[in-house]
Amino acid sequence: MRENNVKKIIAGGGTVINGWLGVPSSVTAEFMALQGWDSLCIDLQHGLVDYQASVAMLQAISSTPATPIVRVPWNEPGAIMKALDAGAYGVICPMINSRAECESFVGATRYAPTGHRSWGPTRGLTYGGPDYFKEANKTVMAIAMIETQQALDNVDAIMSVPGLDGVYVGPSDLGISLGFPPGFDPTEAKLIDAFGKIADAAKKHGVFAGIHCGSVAYGLKMKERGYRFITILGELRMMAWAANNAVKAFRAGAPAPNAP
Repeated sequence: MRENNVKKIIAGGGTVINGWLGVPSSVTAEFMALQGWDSLCIDLQHGLVDYQASVAMLQAISSTPATPIVRVPWNEPGAIMKALDAGAYGVICPMINSRAECESFVGATRYAPTGHRSWGPTRGLTYGGPDYFKEANKTVMAIAMIETQQALDNVDAIMSVPGLDGVYVGPSDLGISLGFPPGFDPTEAKLIDAFGKIADAAKKHGVFAGIHCGSVAYGLKMKERGYRFITILGELRMMAWAANNAVKAFRAGAPAPNAP
């Protein structure tokens, strides 16, 4: 079966740089995949992407070394299994608040006897290889999102679920749950402490911790805190950022650094 590059990097002590895709386009997925990201996540929860578009995007990513990941809309077994059947090598699942919810999620990513995933990897078999059934349970990743006070309270129980590969912090939803407005790169002490608690628990339980960041600087800060899977923005925000800087630089008559 094709190797999971994210697992390889984590096992080697490295940090994964993850890209984010919310535009339903195989073209933007392909262009992003060619930029050197270790992995790319297609967002079916808050992105503009439906299942059919995600399949084409997975096909585009598959032409590059980037590992394909999908964030599903919810902890619903059918959506989780279809994402894996389409060729995702990892699933990020939102709003995992208890051990029971995590067990249900992880079970949907694994074939029996360790899970209840149904057989039928229509495209996963093509992408993964002929030994997909034998190796899939060890290769695909289950990544649970920690983004509420309840999840924070249950963090040890959640991370002790067998088969869980990683956790992923949604800063905005976690911030809202803790009484703060949504946004990237928070600086509030209560949130920073929560991020630290999650990273420490992940290390304790042998799973990796990931987080969505709004800047490289914040991503590097989170790496130092123990996060091993760092997402920097998303393609829409990056496009807006680059376009805005180009317009401002032209109007100012001074090209921005590294501008085309």
